[in-house]
Amino acid sequence: MYTGMGGGLYTGMGGGAYTGMGGGLYTGMGGGMYTGMGGGLYTGMGGGLYTGMGGGLYTGMNGGLYTGMGGGLYSGLTGGMYTGLDSAPYMSNIPPWPHFLRELDRLGYQQQADLIRSHLPDRYWPENFFDR
Repeated sequence: MYTGMGGGLYTGMGGGAYTGMGGGLYTGMGGGMYTGMGGGLYTGMGGGLYTGMGGGLYTGMNGGLYTGMGGGLYSGLTGGMYTGLDSAPYMSNIPPWPHFLRELDRLGYQQQADLIRSHLPDRYWPENFFDR
């Protein structure tokens, strides 16, 4: 959720909210909004919508919905919910949280969306984030 260089909500090159190649909002191969293999909206192994080991919707260790150290829902250093500068920032293939939640809602992943909302400050919920 860091908005500075390289952060999950950074809109510049390499940031999670970057729409160019490799960015979290990029719709092309490897991007956070890509639905093909390895993309943030891919349901297969390694994808952002994959619920198995290592996937973006996996709740176990190293998963996108893991609450422990290094996980997507962890708010400390190296976690996906950390808001500060981090020398080893959390890396993910999913789009930034507000965008990802909007897609989860749209696709019917209500249980996972509710879990994310329970960890995410409500200002980042799509219904609040996009209405600013």
